Amino acid sequence: MSLQLGQIVDALGGRLENGDRHLQIDAIASLEDAGPQDISFLSNPKLHLQMQASRAGCVAIGPRVEAEARKRAGAYLVVDDPYLFFARLTQLWRRHHQLRPTPAGVHPSAVVEEGARVHPTASIGPLCHVASGAVIGEDSVLTSRVTVGAGCVLGRRVLVQPGAVIGGDGFGFANDKGRWVKIEQLGGVRIGDDVEIGANTCIDRGALQDTVIASGVKIDNQVQVGHNVEIGENSAMAGCVGIAGSAKIGRQCTIGGAGMILGHLEIADNVHISAATVVSRSIKQPGHYTGFFPIDDNGRWEKNAATLKHLHALRDRIKALEQTQKNG
Repeated sequence: MSLQLGQIVDALGGRLENGDRHLQIDAIASLEDAGPQDISFLSNPKLHLQMQASRAGCVAIGPRVEAEARKRAGAYLVVDDPYLFFARLTQLWRRHHQLRPTPAGVHPSAVVEEGARVHPTASIGPLCHVASGAVIGEDSVLTSRVTVGAGCVLGRRVLVQPGAVIGGDGFGFANDKGRWVKIEQLGGVRIGDDVEIGANTCIDRGALQDTVIASGVKIDNQVQVGHNVEIGENSAMAGCVGIAGSAKIGRQCTIGGAGMILGHLEIADNVHISAATVVSRSIKQPGHYTGFFPIDDNGRWEKNAATLKHLHALRDRIKALEQTQKNG
């Protein structure tokens, strides 16, 4: 089912130039793959040459590249933020085509234990398990093979991708003369509204109080969230991030892929952490933080790594030389 270009403009806004509102749009496509019946977008102004060469019937652009857009043969749509426009366009497309992972209700192969509460508009997909005492809110979707443990609460419009586990036991043990004694995990998990949880992600239940994921949080695939972690509103993290127990992440934070947050740390609001960064201390001020050793030829990397071990001694030697010069 196609959409007319004018329908898209009316729904999402923007200023259409050099285009026909009646043009039938059959698909959303990349600049490279788009054809005359497709719509695309340009989010990076540096790629304006690809935009000019694209065969797309229409390209959504920002005001900064309008001069370059006039050089292409097809239509263009000027919007404030092309990437945000793309996100809203995908939502419009899903609504128009009535795409939904599963219909409202419980799939026959799912297990919803007695005592669990599932809102009538929620979708519980194939092979999911919702334990007694769990709550699944309005319009939330568990796609398939999702496990929600006892006492875990999901808010409204939460989307959980396949294989995710919400409310497994946190990693807690006490040592008794060399043997590990399990600390029972007595808390739950509380998830706000409009949260998305990626495939095979694990969010552990709290040891005493709950693990808390605030509204608007977006979590990618294969992320580990330890017990009693708190993640603030509208924060987002990419695949393979690990957050150790009792860490507190602020609002509007981002964590790049494979970023690691050590336990019991506090991250302020509006902190952005680069991929593969290990955060070993609390971050009190907003900003962009990076902490990884750059990739290099293995031989050079080993030499540089060996040099790093001697930096402290070198610093002391330099200080001693400076003091000698000062006294001399």
